[in-house]
Amino acid sequence: RDRLRSRGLGDVYKRQPMSYSCNEESWKRGHVHELLGSTFTAEVGRDCHSHRFALTTGEAIPSGQGNHVHDVTFKTDTYEDHEHEFCGRTSEAIRVGDRHVHFLAGCVRPADGHKHEFRAATLIDNPTGD
Repeated sequence: RDRLRSRGLGDVYKRQPMSYSCNEESWKRGHVHELLGSTFTAEVGRDCHSHRFALTTGEAIPSGQGNHVHDVTFKTDTYEDHEHEFCGRTSEAIRVGDRHVHFLAGCVRPADGHKHEFRAATLIDNPTGD
């Protein structure tokens, strides 16, 4: 069996120094972001594999000076009877044109005797501009 093959998501649905000033109206809207990603490979040479995750962040949390962050909690997909969990917070908003994204990096909780690091960025907020 090919252990490095792409798997479906199944039932899983650092702060950067850059800043982006959001007005209070965007916090009142309580916007969220989609976040998709994969962990880095673990158990190289033994049971080499990675995990995927997909979620919606929590609502915007004011972080001072006109910026905000989002809480993030997820479980990865399952590989050979184990999954990993993460609970943390995004970076402050990073400007992308007239919209913004957030960065997230960390390490999932250990399971099955190992852990994985990951890096991800949220999808852009309100891409249609409505």
